[in-house]
Amino acid sequence: MKQILILGAGTAGTMMSNHLRKSLPSDQWNITIIDHQEYHFYQPGYLFLPFGIYQPEQLKRTVAEFIPKGVELIQEKIHRIDKDSNTIVLQNKQNVKYDILVIATGCDIAPSEIEGMEGEQWHKSIFDFYTFNGAKNLRDKLKSWEGGKLVVHICEMPIKCPVAPLEFAFLSDSFFTNKKMRDKVDITYVTPMSGAFTKPVATKELDYLLKQKNINVVADFNIECVDTENHKIIDYGGKEVEYDLLVTVPTNMGDELIARSGFGDDLNYVPTDKETLQSKVKENIFVIGDATDLPASKAGSVAHFQAEILLKNILSFIKGKPLTEKFDGHSNCFIETGNDKALLIDFNYTQEPVKGTFPIPGIGPLKLLEETRMNHLGKLAFKWIYWNILIKGRPIPFVSNHMKIAGKDIQKAETV
Repeated sequence: MKQILILGAGTAGTMMSNHLRKSLPSDQWNITIIDHQEYHFYQPGYLFLPFGIYQPEQLKRTVAEFIPKGVELIQEKIHRIDKDSNTIVLQNKQNVKYDILVIATGCDIAPSEIEGMEGEQWHKSIFDFYTFNGAKNLRDKLKSWEGGKLVVHICEMPIKCPVAPLEFAFLSDSFFTNKKMRDKVDITYVTPMSGAFTKPVATKELDYLLKQKNINVVADFNIECVDTENHKIIDYGGKEVEYDLLVTVPTNMGDELIARSGFGDDLNYVPTDKETLQSKVKENIFVIGDATDLPASKAGSVAHFQAEILLKNILSFIKGKPLTEKFDGHSNCFIETGNDKALLIDFNYTQEPVKGTFPIPGIGPLKLLEETRMNHLGKLAFKWIYWNILIKGRPIPFVSNHMKIAGKDIQKAETV
C-alpha cells in the first residue's frame, strides 16, 4: 500500500484530501493529513469580524468535519520533513513515511519580525485582523474607540489576500460614517508598494476610491520599527506616520517547519514550479496554496484553482507521465468597498484585471472592476460556498481554474 501525506488541514490541504480520496483507489493508496489544529476557520471572515458583520461562531468549525471518509487525520505538530528518506518527523518523535508529499502548511503573521510591534501594546493600540483572536480583539476595541488617527498598514509583501488591508480601510470609512463619527477619525493607508495594489490597472480604480473616501495614502513605506512610546511607525528612510490606533498586517511567513527542514526561502516559502506546482526540492513533493513561493495571490480562490490542476499532475506523476497541467496564476478577488458595495477583479500571471462580466460571459451577474451591490452580495455568499462546496473539493459552477477571456475587455486592459 502506498502513502500520500498532506501537511496542513487548512483550505488547500482539506481540498486536496477530498480531491485525492475521490480519485485514488483506497485499496492502493492510503491518504493521511497531518495538522495539530482542532478548528478550521473561515479566514475571509476575519475582515468582517471587527465591524460586527460576522460573529465569531460563524467562522469556526472543527477540522475533522471536513476530512473525507477514508482519509486518516493525525492531529500532531510537525517537527520537520526529511526529504531524503521520505519521512515526516512529528514533534512527539513519531515518524510517518510517504511516497508522495503535498505541502499545504500555509502562512501566518510574524509580528516579532518588526522591532516594537509585538510588545505590551499588541492588541491594545496595535492590532492585526489576520488571526481569529486579532480580529475579535479589534472588534472589542472598535466598539469603544472614540476616534483619532487610524493607520491601516502593510509591513511587506507577500501577504494573504493582498486586497484585505484596502478593504479594511474602506469598511472603516463606512463603519465610522454609520456611527456618525467619521469626522473624528483620520484614516491613513500605509503600504510598501508604490500604489494601492500589486496590479496597476486595479490600482487606478482603487486610488480613485481612496480619494473619494478621504483616505490618505502613504506609499513606498518600508517599516523599520514601531515607536510605541510616541505612537508612530518609522521606515528605513526616516519617514514617520503617527497613529492612535494601528491596524497592521505583519510580515507573513511560511511555517517554521519549512526552515527546520532546510529548504525554504527567507520567508519559509517552498520553492515551487509556478505552473505544475511540483516542488523544486524533490520530484515527489508538491506544494499548494499559501505555502508556495509563487508570484500569485495568497487567497482561497487561488488554492481552489491550484487544487484542480495539482490533482491532475499528481495522477500523472503516479502513472509516470509528464505533468502537463499548467496553473496560469488565475485569481479572482472581491474587494469590499463599504456601503454594501464591492469590486471584483479577475487576473493571472500575465493578464491585468479587466472589465467585463463574471462568471458567465455577457451575463454575469457579477461585474469586473465595477463597484456594485451584487458584488457585495457575492462576497457574502462566498462563506456558504466555502463551507459547502469549496473545501469539500466540489466544482463551483461556471468557474474555471484557468482565466477565461470571454466576456472580458482584454484589449482595453492591454492598452491602459
